Amino acid sequence: MIVEALAPKALEDGVALPGTLLTELTALYASNAEFQQLTGDFPDPSDIRPEQVAAALADDLAQPTAEVLLARSEGRLVAVAVTLGRHPDPADPDPWLGLLMVHADERRAGHGRRLAAYVEDRFRAAGRTGLKLAVLENNPKALAFWTSLGYEETARRPDLAHGRPCVVMRRSLDRGTPPDDRP
Repeated sequence: MIVEALAPKALEDGVALPGTLLTELTALYASNAEFQQLTGDFPDPSDIRPEQVAAALADDLAQPTAEVLLARSEGRLVAVAVTLGRHPDPADPDPWLGLLMVHADERRAGHGRRLAAYVEDRFRAAGRTGLKLAVLENNPKALAFWTSLGYEETARRPDLAHGRPCVVMRRSLDRGTPPDDRP
């Protein structure tokens, strides 16, 4: 799996993503209809449009420390992650993983685990000691996935953007991740 960062300039000043990349991203988002239904992020989860995906990514990248990571396997976009180097709450010292989504056709192939390990390794290398994320309370599959990776519940609260009930989870980056979970 190869991971590359989407350049922040890619969505600034009305610059459009390359058509092929936007098509791939739209297909990845659309492949996750169940998740999209849970989040309510798109008006019609069964009809996700490229301009909606571009707008969502532009919103993500509007945060000064945000990064969008694209994961490819055999040339195909298999997953996307959105990270925040700092949470909007200045009292929170940990970086956040705002989104990790694997293309539905690629589930259970280890891409999500490898991308999560990649994100953790990058923050660990930068001297960060923990990583947080929020999972919608109505998403038991995601809660099980993150728990299996060693994330532990630290709080329950509404998300900042939409007020949806979430479980806040954290994993210490002080300890290593088993070598078999590495990309």
